[in-house]
Amino acid sequence: MTRLFNFSAGPATLPESVLATASQHLLSLDQTGIGVLEHSHRGDAFAEIIERAETRIRRLLDLPQDIEVLFLQGGASLQFAMLPANLRQNGQTADYINSGHWSQKAIQAALHNGKVHVAASAEDSEFRQLPGKPVTSNHTAYLHYTSNNTIAGTQFQLPPNTPHDVPLVCDASSDILSRPIDFSLHDLVYAGAQKNLGPAGLTLVLIRRTLLEKAPDSLPEILRYKTHAQAGSLYHTPPVFSIFVTELVLEWIEEQGGVRTIDEQNQAQAARLYQRIDASEAFSGRVVPAARSVMNVVFSTATPDSDQRFLQNCHDAGIVGLKGHRSVGGLRASLYNAQTHAAVDRLLEVMDAFEAETTG
Repeated sequence: MTRLFNFSAGPATLPESVLATASQHLLSLDQTGIGVLEHSHRGDAFAEIIERAETRIRRLLDLPQDIEVLFLQGGASLQFAMLPANLRQNGQTADYINSGHWSQKAIQAALHNGKVHVAASAEDSEFRQLPGKPVTSNHTAYLHYTSNNTIAGTQFQLPPNTPHDVPLVCDASSDILSRPIDFSLHDLVYAGAQKNLGPAGLTLVLIRRTLLEKAPDSLPEILRYKTHAQAGSLYHTPPVFSIFVTELVLEWIEEQGGVRTIDEQNQAQAARLYQRIDASEAFSGRVVPAARSVMNVVFSTATPDSDQRFLQNCHDAGIVGLKGHRSVGGLRASLYNAQTHAAVDRLLEVMDAFEAETTG
């Protein structure tokens, strides 16, 4: 079977070597005679997997020892609610930077049971640029930002400045492990797995241990970060297969040379595509250059009808996943860690042919 070039915003393409290795363990994990999908999460075989995954994450991100690594379920959307429930104490306000759709969903979740302050917003620009400098509230519990915005196509190149006593929280779902993270500046980073880490079903939470004590006693145990930290992410059955595949992806990242090498490759791929768009008469970018995402290149042709023609040309060339989000339309090429140079080459070829056909 011929595999297509997948530019989907998520679930995203995975390294073919990882898929091949995972398939080998479906019937028998490491010669145990039991497939990886059948192993108990309490058994020695899975204990080795989750231990290796944590070790690789710590090594790849150079995590300080006071950062706890949690493997949770529920996607980043559960973290939208779990975060304020754990960290916002009585009388405190949760501060958010509004940089697009996912920031807005996080804000809405936090509004259900407490005060929220929007410290900065790019809504007036239709999220074509990043918000300005945040202005935090009095008695803030934390400042939250979304590092990369898959729909708008913007990305923070540096974390926002915060007062030294305000914990900085980052939703890094779409750019985790695509570049280094400075944990001297961050206190909690969370990420759904289905962009750069592995398959859907797993959420990674990296949290400073001092924050584990902030949850109120009234919060159910299963919703407390401390509960999962004390249980080694085994308070209840974890997403075993998602963690297994993620461990393989982490190994693959190390084989590529680590996060800094991955970052260089991602930057190079994005630069090629943005340069092609900027030099084109048939395509135009949506985002101001200073705010452009390395992960999600959002662009369009002249009209919605010509967008559809371009998508059909891509489909004919074996390229899928380029349709833009329904809220902004247009086109979107996602360049997550496992995206191949061959896929970008093919996309650029189709863009060249389309422009020649369109402009004559």
